[in-house]
Amino acid sequence: MIYLIILATIVSTILGGLFAIKFSDKLHLILGFSAGAVLGVALFDLLPEASSLTADIKKTAIFIAVGFIAYLIFDRFFSIHPHGDEKCENPDHSSKLGATTLIIHSFLDGLGIGLAFKVSPAVGWIVAAAVLAHDFSDGINTANMILKDDGSRKTALKWLFADALAPAFGVVSTLFFSVSEKSLGIILAIFTGLFLYIGAAELIPESHHRHPTLWTSIMTIAGIGLIYLVIRIAS
Repeated sequence: MIYLIILATIVSTILGGLFAIKFSDKLHLILGFSAGAVLGVALFDLLPEASSLTADIKKTAIFIAVGFIAYLIFDRFFSIHPHGDEKCENPDHSSKLGATTLIIHSFLDGLGIGLAFKVSPAVGWIVAAAVLAHDFSDGINTANMILKDDGSRKTALKWLFADALAPAFGVVSTLFFSVSEKSLGIILAIFTGLFLYIGAAELIPESHHRHPTLWTSIMTIAGIGLIYLVIRIAS
């Protein structure tokens, strides 16, 4: 089972990058749906599970805030997503730096999948589904980062494959250690904050910036709704 998930993360990221290279005019719809999927997992799955494991809603809220703030700082100091043709005030925001941080972020995605499966298979599959949707957008952004600065398709593909392998290493790493239920609750709370930031502050603005249409918003709502239905069926 774990090998199928590892393969799926690799394929999802690569497909996202190839999609970015070939169908740049449809990215807003995919990013919009990815945003909804990530938010749905944070609100309907990670948050309830984290609260249940920690048995302390106040502590859960604190670690959600920690996760949100940590990703905010990471995003502001290292360009997680491409800026397109906009001028960036931070001179350190280069395409390769941004692609590198996406690879680190993808590794953490894989880490989240592995830890979620240690809570239960149902939680693991839900988190994996959200991460796979997000990996698709990571592949899109990785390819865009290199291509937007006049990088070649060959160079973009090299960075894309590196990003595709990162979540696989993250998943595998969790096979070598274990954590207590309370620690898992804290970790899931932190990932709730991360996912809330990724969906609300990264993917939604990125999808709207690319093409502010009604269908973009509909795709985001569809992503949230689909995750809600999957969780209800799984539970």
